[in-house]
Amino acid sequence: QVQLVESGGGSVQTGGSLTLSCGVSGYAYSWRCMAWFRQAPGKEREGVATIDSDAVTTYADSVKGRFTVSQDSAQSTVYLQMNSMQPEDTAMYYCAADRRLASCAGNSPVPLSFNYWGQGTQVTVSV
Repeated sequence: QVQLVESGGGSVQTGGSLTLSCGVSGYAYSWRCMAWFRQAPGKEREGVATIDSDAVTTYADSVKGRFTVSQDSAQSTVYLQMNSMQPEDTAMYYCAADRRLASCAGNSPVPLSFNYWGQGTQVTVSV
């Protein structure tokens, strides 16, 4: 059973920083693409960043230059470092995993492409 567990959410002021973590567990599983999505109330879930098993990364235009996605050497934890945060970054953040490298193609990952999801962690940015 593959499990993804996010942590690190919270509340920050505009201009602040947070780092989200996504722990991956489960036997006989090698992910090829990991993604961070976010969903604000009343809005569709949107892709924020991806990282593939070769550590190639992509970012949504709205976070490029402010957010950084990375992984540990064992590829068991994926991080999302968020800097210069803005109120529009307020959302529930989810990590997702898929075995297909193609799921990381482009900078707009498609939620339906991902088979495994975490429970989400809330991020709130206040003015």
